[in-house]
Amino acid sequence: MYYFVANIFIKDPREYQKYLDRSEEVFKKYRGAYLAVDNEPEILEGTWSYTRHVLIKFDNKQDFLNWYYSEEYQEILQHRLKGAVCDSLLVKGKI
Repeated sequence: MYYFVANIFIKDPREYQKYLDRSEEVFKKYRGAYLAVDNEPEILEGTWSYTRHVLIKFDNKQDFLNWYYSEEYQEILQHRLKGAVCDSLLVKGKI
């Protein structure tokens, strides 16, 4: 199991919306599953300077790579990167 974790600070909602308008369509082609999309997570420790948290599960690393590096995703990713500051990572699960 692999988890794509993204902490996002939306700085240009219009540009970010261009990403959202197509992200679901692209995501459906691959084997990921949204586990969480939260605009107001409860902060237990530290500080959080983002406006959105996203957690996506993939059964294996290859499925993640196929999605993330697909031509379709790379085409819309530019809108997320222009419209938001994103800290994202891939985490290997134990199960």
